[in-house]
Amino acid sequence: MARTVLPGPPSRFGPRDIVSEALAGVLRRPGRSALTMLGTVLGIGASVAVLGLAATASGQIGARFDLTEATTVTVADHPVTDGVPPGANPQSGFPTDADARAGRIEGVTAAGVWWRIPAEHLRISASPAGGPAAPDLAPDLALIAASPGAVAAMHPALTAGVTLDRYAQSAELPVVLLSTAAATRLGVHRLDAQPAIFIDGLPYTVIGVYEDTARLPDPRPGLIIPGSTALARFGNPGPGTDRAAHLLVATRAGAAAVVAGQLAVALRPDAPDRFTVTAPPDPRTLRDPVRADLAGLLLALAATCLAVGAAGITGTTLVAVVERTPEIGLRRALGARTHHIAAQFLTESAVLGALGGLVGTCAGVLTVLAVAAARDWTAVLQPWATLPAPLAGAALGVLAGLYPAVRAARTDPLAALRSG
Repeated sequence: MARTVLPGPPSRFGPRDIVSEALAGVLRRPGRSALTMLGTVLGIGASVAVLGLAATASGQIGARFDLTEATTVTVADHPVTDGVPPGANPQSGFPTDADARAGRIEGVTAAGVWWRIPAEHLRISASPAGGPAAPDLAPDLALIAASPGAVAAMHPALTAGVTLDRYAQSAELPVVLLSTAAATRLGVHRLDAQPAIFIDGLPYTVIGVYEDTARLPDPRPGLIIPGSTALARFGNPGPGTDRAAHLLVATRAGAAAVVAGQLAVALRPDAPDRFTVTAPPDPRTLRDPVRADLAGLLLALAATCLAVGAAGITGTTLVAVVERTPEIGLRRALGARTHHIAAQFLTESAVLGALGGLVGTCAGVLTVLAVAAARDWTAVLQPWATLPAPLAGAALGVLAGLYPAVRAARTDPLAALRSG
C-alpha cells in the first residue's frame, strides 16, 4: 500500500531573515566589502562635493558680480567736432564739476572723469631724457588721467603712499600713482625719498603705489595722473572710444539702474544726448550660465564615478554568487524559493550601496567645508543634494545587484549541490 506524502508547510523567509543574512554576507569578508563600497563612496562623494562646490562657487561669483558689475555705471562722451581746428582735440562734454554733479545723485558712492592718454609718442622712464636711463616703457604701460572722484570709484588697493586728492587736482600737481607692476619696471621701491618718474621728459613725483583696483579701466600696468595736470600738459582727451573721456560711477548695491537713468540729465541738462550711459547687466544673466556650465561638467565626472562604483558592485556580487553556489543549492534544497535568493543578494547589494553612499556623503561634505575654509568662502550645501545621497547609494546598489541576484535565483539546486 502506497503512502501519501503530504506537502510540508510553505517556506518562510521574512524581511528580518533577509536583512540578517545580507548583513552576514557583507560582514563575512569585510575587506572585499570595503573595496566594493569604494566605487560608491567615490561616486556619491564626488556628486555631493561637486554640487556643494558648484553652489559655493556660484555664490562667490554672484557676490563678486554684486560688488563690481552690479555697482558700476559708465558714461561715454561724444565730443562735438564742429568748429575744431584740424589736428586739435575737441573739448570734453563733461562739465568741470562732473564729479560733484554725479555725486549728488542718491545711491552714488564715488564718481569721476577719466581718459587714456595716448603714449605712442611719449617717453616713460625712470630718468630724464638724455640721462643714463632705462629703456622707454611707454608701449607697455597705460597712462591714465583721472579726477579724484574717478580714482575713488576705481578703489585702488594702496600698498604705499596716498591717493590723488582734490588739492592735487586743483593745483595741477605733477604727481602720479603707480601700479605695483609699473613701479617694479620703473625701479620705484620706496616712497620715503620722494622718487620721481619722467613722462615725456617732465618729472612726476610718485605719491602712491597700488596693487589692484576694483574697477580697472585698463588691464595693463598703469600710471594715474591728475586730470587737470593732463589737460594742462597734454590737452583735451582724444577722439574715439579708446581715448575719449568717460565718467566712472560707483553705486550702492541695487541703485545702479536708477542712477543710470539720471546721470545724463544731471551732467548736462541742456544736452543729455551727448552721453551714452551704460548700466550694469543683470548679475543673474552672468552667474547662471557659469553655474550651469560648472555644475554640468563636474556632474559628468561624478556620473562617471558612479558608473565605476556600480560596475564594482556588480562584479563583486557576481563573484560572490559563483563562490556561494553550493550555499545557494543547499538553501534551495531546504525550501528557499527563487525570490528568497534574489532578495538576499539584492539586500546585500543595497546594504553595500547605502554604506558607500553614507560614507561618500560625509566625505563630500567634508571636502566642501575644507575647500570653503581654505578659500575663505561661505560653504553652501543644498539639503536636496546631501540628504538623499545615502538613499541614492542604496538605489545604485540595488540596480548593480539586480543581474547577479537574478542569476543566483536561477541557479539549479542539483547542479549547485554537485559543484560543492
